[in-house]
Amino acid sequence: MQNLAPIVSIDPALAAIWPDTALGCVFWTASVLPQEPQLWQYFANHTLPRLAQMLEDTELAGMPQIGPSRRAFKAFGRDPGRVRISSEALYRRLRQGKDLYRINTAVDANNLVSLETGFSLGTYDLACLQGDLVLRLGREGEAYSGIGKDKLDLCRMPLLADGLGPFGCPCSDSQRAMIVENTSENTVPRQLLTVIYGFSGADSVSTAIPLAQKHFAAFSGAIITSANVVCP
Repeated sequence: MQNLAPIVSIDPALAAIWPDTALGCVFWTASVLPQEPQLWQYFANHTLPRLAQMLEDTELAGMPQIGPSRRAFKAFGRDPGRVRISSEALYRRLRQGKDLYRINTAVDANNLVSLETGFSLGTYDLACLQGDLVLRLGREGEAYSGIGKDKLDLCRMPLLADGLGPFGCPCSDSQRAMIVENTSENTVPRQLLTVIYGFSGADSVSTAIPLAQKHFAAFSGAIITSANVVCP
């Protein structure tokens, strides 16, 4: 039987390099729809004006959570100028005047929380995962095809792995556990896990969890089943 509430942990070897590593884990269920117009109204009226002003006045390294993430990646052995966490990529997109991608209600809410907190978030379909999950550093030769991207070199990258291997990281998740829409033939709500990737300590991650729960409920129809912070 599929374990719908896996244990999530942080590998001690990774924590020894960056003790401020912490993960926020939100388990929730929802039917995944193509779009929620109210989310985009909220984004246009509340999130975008504030971020536009911040991005005009602040260097990217000074945006929330970007500095700690860059320093952590450097400590892990990866060049933060070449591999950027997803929130930094979203900030860059807005700074360039580009529209955000509109994927589905789960992914769009995920990205909204990322923009409002500065954390990289990954949302995963638990039915596609096996066993417990661990955040560890990628090994030599490990790689996967990112969502909408070419193969991502995972060596020395902080990544999430299950019994089958790596499936997610703060830069780009794999296609294996990505969130797809419910269809008319499959209306059963999906069992989802959102991971907030933090490199600035447990306290900062814990403050992002209530916002994630609020936005998932409002814009994705989520029923939150549990939430917790994982730290070394």
